[in-house]
Amino acid sequence: MEKLVNKQIVLGVTGSIAAYKAAELVRRLRDAGAEVRVVMTQGATEFVSPMTFQALSGHPVHLTLLDTDAEAGMGHIELARWADAILVAPASADFIARLTHGRADDLLSAVCLASDVPLALAPAMNNKMWHNPATQDNVQRLASRGVLMLGPDEGGQACGETGAGRLQAPEELLAGLAELFESGLLSGKTVMITAGPTRETIDPVRYLSNRSSGKMGFAIATAAAEAGARVILVAGPVAQTTPSHVQRLDVESAQEMFDTVLANINGVDIFIGAAAVADYRPVQVATAKIKKDGGSLRLELEPTPDILAEIKARYPGLFCVGFAAETHDLQTFAQEKRYRKGMDMIAANWVGPAATETDGAFGSETNALLVYWEGGGVELPVAAKSHLARQLLMHIAQQYEQHAAHPAEQKVVSLTTPDRH
Repeated sequence: MEKLVNKQIVLGVTGSIAAYKAAELVRRLRDAGAEVRVVMTQGATEFVSPMTFQALSGHPVHLTLLDTDAEAGMGHIELARWADAILVAPASADFIARLTHGRADDLLSAVCLASDVPLALAPAMNNKMWHNPATQDNVQRLASRGVLMLGPDEGGQACGETGAGRLQAPEELLAGLAELFESGLLSGKTVMITAGPTRETIDPVRYLSNRSSGKMGFAIATAAAEAGARVILVAGPVAQTTPSHVQRLDVESAQEMFDTVLANINGVDIFIGAAAVADYRPVQVATAKIKKDGGSLRLELEPTPDILAEIKARYPGLFCVGFAAETHDLQTFAQEKRYRKGMDMIAANWVGPAATETDGAFGSETNALLVYWEGGGVELPVAAKSHLARQLLMHIAQQYEQHAAHPAEQKVVSLTTPDRH
């Protein structure tokens, strides 16, 4: 079940006799490589102790809507931002009804409403409750909103009756949950992504670099592979694990990254430049370690290749997405960069002291993006980088479709700078 590796799953447990089966589900999720946070309704605690789920998940169980130990006391927002997907198993008839009507009077329902990640429900209830027209209407309405229904199965029930209403087996729930990450948005497409920093050699032991961890670029590569794309990941020196079904090409310097991109660009449909490429490199590289002599040291620097601009100039029909990391004037600089380099889209984020919500962004597990394209844009609020990557890929796929449908009409202009052509 490799599609669940490193996924962050919120497991909701509601008041049903099948709540005890959720304990096995937590273990199976962790065995599949997922990280799990459990949210229990008050009714669920009548069937299973929160301590059981805490021991199995390795994390405290979340019970209270306004949690003084959570971020700003708003546990539902914290969990909604953290999750890659939400699975409610078992989902009682009462919970399904309340979710249908947008109720948010407990933590679990509030998390579901506050999140825009995939949501799956695994119903479990008496067979007559399941077949009741009210329940069926609620299920159909939720399904029409994009909620995935997993089950229920048929068989003997705790009440002694037989019929539909049994919670699906853990292996079936895991398989259904894994499918949430297979969007197929980029099926048949080839996507090249650059990620991480570059290192520009000063001498055999020193180099110029930056604080990029590569986490955002690797998350995008993972999301692109899940979306069905063939993915080529050109990675600078990072300590990240290669995502499944991704071709990884390791480089060190900006020149090496540029040469590797050029050597593999043929056949690429979408190029995403998420790497934090060094802007300058030393003109002279010392062949031996530079010794400290007590005086000052001057380094003469020259520009490195501008990978984004060069690729777009050489392949004007290629759909190109750039990144902009800024410490001030984020929107202005991002839009100017998009215009200057001819990008079809650009994703911008704060870094350094300005990135107060994301711990400086570099190396953080979270990020927030402002995404711009010709005539539009979208703000993606603070969330796990894996979550943001899937959101970003959705917008990239949408814009790419328009680009592919009307290639002759493509023209990059700035939303804030007059057309200079």
